[in-house]
Amino acid sequence: MNEPSVESPTAAKASCPFAGPPVAPPLGEDSFRRVVEWAPSAMVLIDRRGVMVLVNAQTERMFGYARSALIGQPVEMLVPQPVRAQHRAYRADFLGDPQPRPMGAGRDLFGCRADGSEFPVEIGLNPIDTEDGVMVLASVVDITERRRSQQRLEDALREKTVLLNEVHHRVKNNLQVITSLLNLQADHASDPRLRAILAESCGRVKAMALTHQLLYERKDFSRIDLGDYLQRLVQSIRASYRAGSQRIGLRLAAPEGGIPLDLERAIPCGLLLNELVTNAFKHAFPGERSGEIAVELETAGGDIVLAVADDGVGLPPASELAGSPSLGLQLVPLFVEQLHGALQIERGDGARFTLRFPARIADKETT
Repeated sequence: MNEPSVESPTAAKASCPFAGPPVAPPLGEDSFRRVVEWAPSAMVLIDRRGVMVLVNAQTERMFGYARSALIGQPVEMLVPQPVRAQHRAYRADFLGDPQPRPMGAGRDLFGCRADGSEFPVEIGLNPIDTEDGVMVLASVVDITERRRSQQRLEDALREKTVLLNEVHHRVKNNLQVITSLLNLQADHASDPRLRAILAESCGRVKAMALTHQLLYERKDFSRIDLGDYLQRLVQSIRASYRAGSQRIGLRLAAPEGGIPLDLERAIPCGLLLNELVTNAFKHAFPGERSGEIAVELETAGGDIVLAVADDGVGLPPASELAGSPSLGLQLVPLFVEQLHGALQIERGDGARFTLRFPARIADKETT
C-alpha cells in the first residue's frame, strides 16, 4: 500500500500567494507526519497569518476540498461566511496567548464545506514553536452525528416527561374521584361512627393525592418540597375541621429555603402528619376546650425533624396508647418504619410527637 503524500510546510510556502521566507518544517519527523495524516480528525496547520500550510486526508473528506485547494489559503475559507471576520479576531486573540485549549468554549461552532453547507464541529488548538514563529495545529471533529443522537435523547426525555406528567395528573384525578365517592357515602351514612371513619379515609386519600398534584405542578418527578407539601396538607386538614377551627389553632413552622424529599417517602410522611394532626383535633380538645396544634419542620445534622405538638388534655398512659383502637395511631409506627426514622413521644401539658428521619437514604445517594 502506498503511503499518503503530505506536502511539507516549506513546499507549501513556496507556492503560497502570500510568499515570504521559507518556513522551517515543524514536523521534522516523518513518523509524526504519518500520525497527522492518518489522524481520525481533520488536522490543519496554520501560520501566524492564518494561512493553511498543512492539511491531512480527513480534512479533504470533511470539507470537500482537494488538498491543493486548501494549502496556501486563509483558514477562514473553512468558516461560515457570516463569522469569518469574527474568526480573525479570535485567531489573533489566541496567538496573543498561545496555550493548548478548545476553541469556542461555550459557543456552537460550525464548519463550511466546499458546497457551502455548514455542519457543527469541535476544535482543539495546539501551538507549535517553529523557526519561523508559532504556528497553530487545529484538530477539527465533525459532531453532526453526536448532535443528532443528543437530539434524539432530548426528544425521548421530553416524551417521557410528558408521559409522567400525564400519569401523575391522572392518578391525582382518580384519587379525587375516590375522595368524592367517600364523601358521598359519608353523607348517606346514618351511623356517626361510620361517617367519621369515612371522613378519616377521605383525609388519607387527600394526602396521597396532594403529592401527585405537586409533582404535576412542579414538573419534578423525583422529589417534592416537603415544606410546601406539609403547608398545603395542613390547610386541607384545617378545612376538614371547620367546626373546630375557631377554638383550635393550627400552624406550621418550616424553613423558607425548602426541604427536598423523594416521592417514596413523601407519601408516608404526609400520611403520618395527617394521622397525628387529625388525632389531635379529635381527642386533644374535648368539649369546648380551646388550644393550638403546632407543626414544626426543620433539618438537623443531615436529618429531617418533624414535630406535631398540642396543648390539649395529653395522652393516655403508654399501655393504653399501645392498645389504642384508633387506626390512625396503629398506622403511625408503619409510616415511621417506611421513613427509616424514629419517633419520640413526650407527655405532659398536652402531647408532642417528634419524628426524626434521614434527609437522604444511603442507597439513593449511590444511584
